[in-house]
Amino acid sequence: MSVAETDRTDRELVALVATGSTAALEELYRRHVPWLTARLARRCADPGIVDEALQDTFVAVWRGAGRYQGDGDPGAWIWGIAVRRLVDALRKRPPAAYEVVESDLGLVESAEDRVLVGVEHGDLAGALDRLSPELRSVVQATVLDGLTTKEAAQLLGLRHGTVKTRMMRARQVLRKELA
Repeated sequence: MSVAETDRTDRELVALVATGSTAALEELYRRHVPWLTARLARRCADPGIVDEALQDTFVAVWRGAGRYQGDGDPGAWIWGIAVRRLVDALRKRPPAAYEVVESDLGLVESAEDRVLVGVEHGDLAGALDRLSPELRSVVQATVLDGLTTKEAAQLLGLRHGTVKTRMMRARQVLRKELA
């Protein structure tokens, strides 16, 4: 890839990917895989699942670049794909495959579990564990993953209003639990 190609914006690179440019896809990969890996690894402690999600993400970028409408930052578009691919990869595995993984150093909890266990003020970890799966998934997507309610709705396959309602209910439950 020439220096001129590496100077292109992400938006220009996505447009080139849409025309079939593998060089543009490679440049997007080089730019985005480090931070995507770090963010996905905070959500899932299994490097194999993270790698699978990353590979699937860039296959989806390759296939879907023509549908990118240019709304918003391309990095946010790629992150949305990555999160959905991670969720898909996690759904393919039995729960034990991503709750706790074994490494050369012993058992390693997922990043999310480490955060929840490490909360020292109140019983937030326990309160989150006691939320229904529907409420907890919304809290995870919006609070832990930092997605907007619109992005969370897309990720979870819900209507925008449903995400807002579930978040409101989750706040009510957490307030009672932590009072």
